[in-house]
Amino acid sequence: MPALKAEAALTLLLLVNAKVWTGNPQQPEAEAIAIRGNRIEGVGSTAEILRRQTPDTRVFDLHGRRVIAGFNDAHVHFYSGGANLNSPPLRYSKSQEDFKNTLALYAKRLPAGRWILGGNWDHENWTPDELPTRQLIDPVTQSWPVFINRLDGHMSLANSLALKLAGIDRNTKDVSGGVIVRDASGDPTGILKDAAQNLVERVIPAPTPDQIRDAIRAAQTYAAANGVTSVQDMSAAPDIFRVYQTMLRNGELTVRISGHQPLRSWQRLADAGVIADFGNDYLHIGGVKGFADGSLGSTTALFFAPYLDSPNTSGIPSAELANPAQMWSDIENADSAGLQIAIHAIGDKANNMILGFYERLEREHGKRDRRLRIEHAQHLLLGDIPRFARDHVIASMQPYHCIDDGRWAEKRIGPERAKTTYAFRSLLDSGATLAFGSDWDVAPMAPLMGIYAAVTRRTLDGKHPNGWIPEQKISVAEAVRAYTMGSAYASFEEKIKGSIEPGKLADLVVLSGDIFSIDPVKIADTKVFLTIFDGRIIFGKDPSGPRLH
Repeated sequence: MPALKAEAALTLLLLVNAKVWTGNPQQPEAEAIAIRGNRIEGVGSTAEILRRQTPDTRVFDLHGRRVIAGFNDAHVHFYSGGANLNSPPLRYSKSQEDFKNTLALYAKRLPAGRWILGGNWDHENWTPDELPTRQLIDPVTQSWPVFINRLDGHMSLANSLALKLAGIDRNTKDVSGGVIVRDASGDPTGILKDAAQNLVERVIPAPTPDQIRDAIRAAQTYAAANGVTSVQDMSAAPDIFRVYQTMLRNGELTVRISGHQPLRSWQRLADAGVIADFGNDYLHIGGVKGFADGSLGSTTALFFAPYLDSPNTSGIPSAELANPAQMWSDIENADSAGLQIAIHAIGDKANNMILGFYERLEREHGKRDRRLRIEHAQHLLLGDIPRFARDHVIASMQPYHCIDDGRWAEKRIGPERAKTTYAFRSLLDSGATLAFGSDWDVAPMAPLMGIYAAVTRRTLDGKHPNGWIPEQKISVAEAVRAYTMGSAYASFEEKIKGSIEPGKLADLVVLSGDIFSIDPVKIADTKVFLTIFDGRIIFGKDPSGPRLH
């Protein structure tokens, strides 16, 4: 890490002539920041901060650029995101033919027998928007087992070789919490939804520690370029968490990580004596994450009413929620063990049921500072919105999904249900805490695009220039707070990060433009100028020297 070593001797750094949005209500704006080591030492006017200068002090003149606290992405899949940076580039394929040809070109670069994974395809970009099949890709992937996921991670396409290796055929029984999509004759099409994906995943070779490390390094580089200095990893399985620890020990981490493990693994953490917020400023754990349902794009998000374009279904409960008594037992026991609980819920019925579990938890086990979370909280009943604030449930949301799903969501659920989709404004007005993230690599780990999405709600297809469901727009300040202090609160870390105040960690991002004063539409064009992590520049141009990334 030559960039970090170059900064290692730094004792005092002054950032002056800036526009500092502190996130501190007692001092909302400032001009300059003093950083000593990895902590913020002072915040004030340029004249005040320059009084601290000594002969060996480094002074960076930011020429009026906007500075905010480092972004904290409250929901990522960090290892898989890094690994998929080198997966087949299928996300923006415009047709099934384009999809097949892109996959064919990618496969030819690999040795025969190598699994092809990732992809992040999106059939909603195609006309017609039909799901792909194994028959589409088999002719160009005969020598490689393929298991490529839709961008939401809730369904994947397997080719015939992968299905054979997994032992999946017309006689394979359906899976609780999942769907094996079949053709008219009963044969699998290659599409596996939610829990059914496990049938193939279990035969894919596990990554080695070196492969995990390489993926995490790639993910860190991507994070730094986007001003992300903290992430909350919803998929921090033991093998990944072990690599995080090794990298921390070797001084390789350039992002702070809060890890979550599966809800069903609560016993493993409890037996080790781990409770919420266990760890240090760089790496900690203590959260468990469960699933209530699937996704809107895969028609597996659980609703009270059927889908308009698939009237034979209203979604499916997850494998966990399919057994509500067992899921309640896991939630109850994890809570009793002192672990933080986060549950993925997309559809209105899924959210309603999880809110019910959380209310029962407080009713039967008393009040305490649990920081209960619902991940996504996308589609809500109007009457359920006030329950988030009343029950102290954090809405961990990903605003980029709004401008992505908004292209086609109403064909699934109609305009009436859409009114409380990504209900940022209504949740904030009711007193709820928002914690913003990306769900990378389902969506880009790009907080500036997330802020743009929350503020403008302009869908990616350009068809809603005034915003899709514009009454749910929020302000730039509210969106930035959700990406900084809201996320810090969601991981019990608001005392050390999330705002620019003396004593807090020196994690900062300097932007190319002032997102608080420009036309919100131009936020999408704003770039990260500098990313400062732990008091050191990890991305951008050192104002007094060469580029450090």
